[in-house]
Amino acid sequence: MNNSYVGIDVGSISTKGVILDNNNKILASVYLWTEGNPISAVKKIIKSLELQIKGKNIVIKGIGVTGSARKLIGTILGANIVKNEITAHAVGTISIHPDVKTILEIGGQDSKIIIIEDGIVVDYAMNTLCAAGTGAFLSSQAKRLGVDVKEFGNIALESKKPTKIAARCTVFAESDLVHKAQIGYKKEDIIAGLCNAVVNNYLNNVAKEKKIKAPIVFQGGVSKNEGVVKAFEKELNEKVYVDECGHLTGAIGIAILSKKENSNIEFNLNIENIKFENKGVECKKCPNNCDIICIYKDNTLIDSWGNKCEKGDSIQPANVNQV
Repeated sequence: MNNSYVGIDVGSISTKGVILDNNNKILASVYLWTEGNPISAVKKIIKSLELQIKGKNIVIKGIGVTGSARKLIGTILGANIVKNEITAHAVGTISIHPDVKTILEIGGQDSKIIIIEDGIVVDYAMNTLCAAGTGAFLSSQAKRLGVDVKEFGNIALESKKPTKIAARCTVFAESDLVHKAQIGYKKEDIIAGLCNAVVNNYLNNVAKEKKIKAPIVFQGGVSKNEGVVKAFEKELNEKVYVDECGHLTGAIGIAILSKKENSNIEFNLNIENIKFENKGVECKKCPNNCDIICIYKDNTLIDSWGNKCEKGDSIQPANVNQV
């Protein structure tokens, strides 16, 4: 039997999953769109991972979950560890680049920077106010320009004179883009300008006042955009590394952390036919009126959270009003 470990990274736009062996080698991996339903996405992830390891005599000895829906999915899977994205991405990246000092990450709706010294996270920041400069932003602009977002980076590299685009705000950026297109700027110059604007927006907001040192690793869906990679290298005057599995780093990191927990349990991934449901309820046991999230497995309450006092610790549906 080969002991292996599952890592799930549940994001607002995409969900990623991996299975690692004892040497952190990827045995199976999958990336798909969350589509606003993390439970359904994770069921698809688990099914795909199971198919990839079928017949390989593998035993799952740990499950780790990270990402925006980590608590929900961690409860459903019975994960032995649930951690935030900063920790998971740092651990995953260090496993591939032991000497990394700066991690740049731009995903579908958020972005982050992680500063590392001697293998330890010493500083980080995330965007909190606007999705300008994220993958969703670039996808919407690509559609507006009639371009496949997968070709966005290659087209940007054709530009000889990138157009300046104001990208500190999504609304302003779209207005500026439309204006530049209407007055005749070349499409490749506008696209290159958008790539530059994404980088400038990131450096002036997410990475503001951070000490960016090499080696630098760029992750997230936007890291596959060669135009953005080139723009980062030009602004930072440093080589920026992008890995083929960079979009899986969070899942890899949380799988590694799961292994470190040394669980003696054998995990069962058979959840396809189990009905999971989450309901929002309002506790009326005190003036806080906390919004409680209740998780049901085949109509049985298995967990709840959201209370601000001990009165809601053992919340039961009969004692709350659904919201």
